[in-house]
Amino acid sequence: MSEDKGSGEKSWALLEKTLLATVGEQRRARRWGIFFKLLTFIYLFVALLLVVPILDLKKVAARGENHTALIEIRGMIMADESASADNIVGSLRAAFDDPKTRGIILRINSPGGSPVQSGYVYDEIKRQRAEHPDVKVYAVITDLGASGAYYIASAADEIYADKASLVGSIGVTATTFGFVGVMEKLGVDRRVYTSGEHKAFLDPFQPQKADETAFWQGVLQTTHKQFIDSVRKGRGDRLKADQHPELFSGLIWSGEQALELGLIDGLGSSSYVAREVIKAKDIVNYTREETPLDRFAKKLGASVAEDLSMRLGFGGPSLR
Repeated sequence: MSEDKGSGEKSWALLEKTLLATVGEQRRARRWGIFFKLLTFIYLFVALLLVVPILDLKKVAARGENHTALIEIRGMIMADESASADNIVGSLRAAFDDPKTRGIILRINSPGGSPVQSGYVYDEIKRQRAEHPDVKVYAVITDLGASGAYYIASAADEIYADKASLVGSIGVTATTFGFVGVMEKLGVDRRVYTSGEHKAFLDPFQPQKADETAFWQGVLQTTHKQFIDSVRKGRGDRLKADQHPELFSGLIWSGEQALELGLIDGLGSSSYVAREVIKAKDIVNYTREETPLDRFAKKLGASVAEDLSMRLGFGGPSLR
């Protein structure tokens, strides 16, 4: 009996020792894992610190010669997007302020966006051109230059596109949904308390009112008129609006058709404009690029109100 007891104690002691050894080995493995991960992070961080200055030096060296400045306008033209007015205007100012800049190309591939953001950029192009009369701005539309993107392009001295590019869409839109029928079927009452007679006139859970619909249509028509006036001012006599009143109807045309309508001045790419029009074939990209950290911070800073607005389907007037 005592021998069995002694044997059992030895077995438990051996098992305990094995378990402790296993735990210790796991701890060591975790420590080494953390060490190697930290080492990898430090290596990548140092590499980034070394690479970024080299890229900046290359860009500075390229700017040391006469060149064509390139600014990309990609995607939606909105405050929190890469094609925001702040980013585009900052890029424009840097390009205009460089004495080696012989001309500026706005390479556009955008469906449009905010009329406010587009208007800011339009005004800045006009202001900079007045201050730098020797530096012309050329818009080059690639796949798409519609609505707010064309608003910006119309401020340029000349506009170029590919024969198959989509150009135009001079109009304004605002979208929402109506959930009144769904609410009635579900037996749900919508209760809204306001201190203004029309404060909730865009509420998608309430029936539309004729006077409020007419009011909102007036807002859109006013924005549309501002858009049309800016395009007319930018394009001048080149725009054949008298022969083609549908130019301002929101329709969109191919680059080949846009040339006939006076919406653009020629067919060509960015390299063509730099080489044959500006006569400075070396292109330097002045586009203000956001870092991943910037993009992450913007996502964290997105407002709850904006998120709710998008979920309900209302995004305000939009040039697209």
